[in-house]
Amino acid sequence: MRTLPYGSWPSPVDAALAAAHGGRPEFAGFVGDEVWWTEPRPAEGGRRALVRRRADGTEESVLPAPWNVRSRVIEYGGRPWTGAVPGGVPLLVFVNFADQRLYRYEPGGEPRPLTPLSPVGGGLRWADPQLRLDGGEVWCVLEEFTGDGPSDVRRVLASVPLDGSAARDRDAVRELTDDRYRFVTGPRLSPDGRRAVWLAWDHPRMPWDGTELVMAEVAGDGTLGEGWACGGGPEESVCQAEWAADGSLLFVSDRSGWWNLYQADPHRGARPLCPREEEFGGPLWKLGQRWFAPLDNGLIAVLHGRGATALGLLDPATGDIVDAAGPWTEFDPTLAAHGERVVAVAAGPRSFHEVVELDAGTGRARVIGAAHDDPVDPAYYPEPRIRTFTGPGGREVHAHLHPPHNPGCVAPAGELPPYVVWAHGGPTSRAPLVLDLEIAYFTSRGIGVAEVNYGGSTGHGREYRDRLRGQWGVVDVEDCAAVALALAEEGAADRARLAIRGGSAGGWTAAASLIATDVYACGTILYPVLDLTAWGSGETHDFESRYLESLVGPLAEVPGRYAERSPAQHADRITAPFLLLQGLDDVICPPAQCERFLAGLARRGGRRIPHAYLTFEGEGHGFRLAGTMVRALEAELSLYAQVFGLDPAGIPTLELVT
Repeated sequence: MRTLPYGSWPSPVDAALAAAHGGRPEFAGFVGDEVWWTEPRPAEGGRRALVRRRADGTEESVLPAPWNVRSRVIEYGGRPWTGAVPGGVPLLVFVNFADQRLYRYEPGGEPRPLTPLSPVGGGLRWADPQLRLDGGEVWCVLEEFTGDGPSDVRRVLASVPLDGSAARDRDAVRELTDDRYRFVTGPRLSPDGRRAVWLAWDHPRMPWDGTELVMAEVAGDGTLGEGWACGGGPEESVCQAEWAADGSLLFVSDRSGWWNLYQADPHRGARPLCPREEEFGGPLWKLGQRWFAPLDNGLIAVLHGRGATALGLLDPATGDIVDAAGPWTEFDPTLAAHGERVVAVAAGPRSFHEVVELDAGTGRARVIGAAHDDPVDPAYYPEPRIRTFTGPGGREVHAHLHPPHNPGCVAPAGELPPYVVWAHGGPTSRAPLVLDLEIAYFTSRGIGVAEVNYGGSTGHGREYRDRLRGQWGVVDVEDCAAVALALAEEGAADRARLAIRGGSAGGWTAAASLIATDVYACGTILYPVLDLTAWGSGETHDFESRYLESLVGPLAEVPGRYAERSPAQHADRITAPFLLLQGLDDVICPPAQCERFLAGLARRGGRRIPHAYLTFEGEGHGFRLAGTMVRALEAELSLYAQVFGLDPAGIPTLELVT
């Protein structure tokens, strides 16, 4: 055991290793008896590959590079593929990221386009496809740009013929609904094929504010009748709806203050199947996310929990849940069921995200894909702790602590460790408690990490989620500071060596914290929101274009609040060094946000603040390329080394300018 200062501990967890394990499997599903899913390939241009697990357990990429199975609907995307096995041969329909067209593919052939290109704005985009083989078509969400602006867009449910006749003919795409709703999810057909349901909502609501559950009759010719709202509302968030095998309608709603599972009853209204102060759903950031999956035997596979998730089998007759045993503490909303088989994506504090299959007959869960394989000695992994701190006014603040940890090193007696507070994105989201080599990159070198699920985060009910209404830039900043200062007061962190970092909405919180508090010695700000007025006036994409009305307030009513809270308007207040990281292709938080912030910094008089601004071509919102992730992580460590007086070995020095 060596005695070395915090921040100088040698570690096998380098930036390249962390980049290679960034991302996770997603959108798992069944194609016949096989399980397929998408997974990231940072070394292959950041594409998402579609992976097939054959009956013998072998895995293979269905499509070679550069095919990239990923949708851009609402920019965050949605389920980008569907498949079936008609006549014993797999039939795949998928979205290709580069041109956003739907393609048809059978193994052994070449992908064939099903949808046309459009020269208008962002073109035509598709998500959440559902095959209807009897009609020779695929039903899905169509997002169609009608102009060059980010909000010049309409969304409808549409039917695309499988014969390729719409590949050059927009008129061959049959619209199933009108565009009365701004946002829709993909339709779910009842077992008898006579009814369809989907979710819909309008500006200024986000889907976690309020959605409508819409139902329509399906005519014999495959058209949809007039839809009517059969559930949900402006202040009730329904995040998923599915049909059970017996033809009953199941949906997740937060009408009780928690996302719980309900069964529609035509005589008594909706019946809660397992009323608990737990979440059985979550924020609908991507179309086609699934927190539950009905089984043919009447049981329902569910994800549920409070601040974390478990996979269980719910008996709707009794309300009892039997959870799957295993090392996993987090399950992503990508459930699928086939017979008595349930497939999920799960992770834990000691394992990356894996594809897991649960046998509903035996209750046994096992890893079947993307299996975790320790790339280094797991003794270098973080050893997290779940904590609840006290924030302003006595409110609870939930957090995950990752203290410095290295099996071969300890710090000199009396030295306190530096800590970095991580603010998650969203902000209507949360930080999951899973193995993350970016965290291990710091903790194994002697730098602690505190992930803060500040007020406004999901996983703790609607009341906790609503704490951020009108208070973005206040509650999140206060809660992060409360955790940082509590660690210092406990003697767990060095008060003089605290930092904050965050991306997207977390980048906003990081920047706002550096502007509004003196808690942190420095900060790392990734692809952030920095100018509320511009962001809320058309500078971002349509999905979040009115998000600020709930987070801050309507711009027309409280313009002063927008200006007062925006870091771009108050760059002169920043007193701590910072690193700013930005993708040049980001349409959600565009580079103009950073540029205005830096222009404000340049205009300030007096003391100059050391900082660095790194931009990355080919990167959008969130980094996907291995080279980008390596550069960003090493630059972040170099910032902390320079500000905190650390001596990490082998790290390129980040040039800070004033």
